[in-house]
Amino acid sequence: MTPAAENEIGSLLLRGTHARCVDGDLRAGRECFDAAYRAAESEGDGRAMALAALGLSGLWVHEHRGVMAAASVEARLRHALSLVDPRSPLALRLRVRLAAEADYRSGGHAAVLAMLEEARRSGDPTAWSEAASLAHHCLLGPGQSEARHELARELIAAGFRTSCRGDLLMGLLWRTVDHVLDADPHAERHLAELRGLLAQRDHLAVGFVVRAIDVMLGIRAGRLERAEAEAAACAERGRLAGDADAAGWYGAQMVAVRWYQGRVAELVPMLAEEVNSPTLSAVDNSYLAALAVAAATAGDHRRAAGALARLRGGDLALLPRSSSWLVTMHGVVEAAHLLGDAETSAAAYELLGPFARLPMVASLGVACFGSARHALGVAALTMGDAQRAAEHLRQAVRDNLAMGHWPAAVLSRVRWAQALALRAGAGDAAEAGRQLEAATGEAAELGMVLPGAGGAHAAATAAGRGGRRPFMECRREGRRWRIGLGARSVRVEHSLGMAYLAVLLANPRYEIPAVELAAGPVPDDGAAVDAGTGTAQPALDEEAVRAYRERLSLLREEIDEHESANDLVRAERARAERDWLIDELASATGLAGRTRNFTGNEERARVSVGKALRRAVTRVAAADPLLGEELRSTIRTGRLCCYQPA
Repeated sequence: MTPAAENEIGSLLLRGTHARCVDGDLRAGRECFDAAYRAAESEGDGRAMALAALGLSGLWVHEHRGVMAAASVEARLRHALSLVDPRSPLALRLRVRLAAEADYRSGGHAAVLAMLEEARRSGDPTAWSEAASLAHHCLLGPGQSEARHELARELIAAGFRTSCRGDLLMGLLWRTVDHVLDADPHAERHLAELRGLLAQRDHLAVGFVVRAIDVMLGIRAGRLERAEAEAAACAERGRLAGDADAAGWYGAQMVAVRWYQGRVAELVPMLAEEVNSPTLSAVDNSYLAALAVAAATAGDHRRAAGALARLRGGDLALLPRSSSWLVTMHGVVEAAHLLGDAETSAAAYELLGPFARLPMVASLGVACFGSARHALGVAALTMGDAQRAAEHLRQAVRDNLAMGHWPAAVLSRVRWAQALALRAGAGDAAEAGRQLEAATGEAAELGMVLPGAGGAHAAATAAGRGGRRPFMECRREGRRWRIGLGARSVRVEHSLGMAYLAVLLANPRYEIPAVELAAGPVPDDGAAVDAGTGTAQPALDEEAVRAYRERLSLLREEIDEHESANDLVRAERARAERDWLIDELASATGLAGRTRNFTGNEERARVSVGKALRRAVTRVAAADPLLGEELRSTIRTGRLCCYQPA
């Protein structure tokens, strides 16, 4: 090998290592390691090929998605292994990586744990650190908490021995993720420590995970609209880092936001497309479960049942216990409930039982759907076991409040009320009313629409009528509307949404296009939207989106400076501008931060009519929580709007 070639290969390896370990720039690292492998291969340098193949494999397990990409990296690892001394630390590192990749794809961890012990016995700190981090990644499924915590502790210590900042960051990150997955009450302390380290020097890949966890925490806190905008910004950071999970994690966060907003049916087109994306992890079934839930919510029972059947396969127990398993099971349970599938619910109930105490968290903490006890309670409801359902859901409310997941607590209250109404024991009706009233009030504050399960009031009322439910009515009385169900009624001030609501209630089970509602005769408040056609155009162009995001970054710094100087007036002004920018970006960006187009008046009508109807329902709920719950159970919004009584 010529000195020039040797220098070129060495330089590429050094730059790749710096990009991956120091900067966290996975894309730049891959480019350098790929070039280094090709140059080393042409020179017949087996050692350099091995180092390049290891670097190309990435920071995480399963970084290369798609059959061809994964097969190409595996072929390079195996070829490099054949060229180096089988007893060398380099050969050990290659075998560790191959074992981790194979285990991850199968949902197992036995092979990588065996290699971890071999790396420990070798005494090579680099081989052990790599093995420990990869093994930790393979152990993210439920039931592996103790092993993960031990590995994270050892990785932090190893970071000081190897003098590699990347090893220390990975140890701290895994420790933080472990506490999030366990719903540890002090998880955010560990997150703050990791944030502090990143503030000293950024690491794109680790910072992306931290931002994703922040989005999840925002959803837990009920800041749903803001979390949507922050999820788009987080996805952009993931894209810049070259992380294969950037789009997938954004999709998971949007499912969580839309689920708690009561708008998950809107995601059916996106989920139907993304469920077959090669960028999804080989062991991630959560998108298929989300599609089943969204389709069932939208009334597309054929698509929902098909997705659920694909998940079940021959046996639901055969699904890999990966980091997305708990949220997948959440989707299975909710879809089965909407479809009335007691058999699938019973199978899911049996599988979830050992993990009742855990939160249903996706991947490294990117989305959370509350306590697993909620899923157990919903499964028990579908099975017709009101006693077990009520107990699980009572505990789910407690668990969700403890982890500060306010939207999940609201939904658990609703299901608990439903279980109590079905159980119909002494004092159950009163407790069901209290829980439903609390849920309705909290939902209104958080901008949530409660699920269309009918709730305790609907179940009790329907039971008293032999299963038949009368239609709701809405009629104009001067500047107010009287809305009622049977003998119960309430008067609500006029609004555009109430006028739309009156049209829907007057036409039960009839789907009315949102554009027709918007264009139809609406009394007094607001002008109707033109029902003509329009052309697709971006809500904000790319330059505007970029400028907004840059201004957003500056505002965060200004807010910190003003608060440090105790200048509360300027801090409040900056916060107001920040909130406005976040709302603008939320309405202008789609999946993974891509610019969203408004395809004419049909899309504008869908958005404006949906918002108006949801505001009207919230008004009714404020005046009468039980009537509000009935409306949330029966009003469908979207391009087609409908009053769908049971």
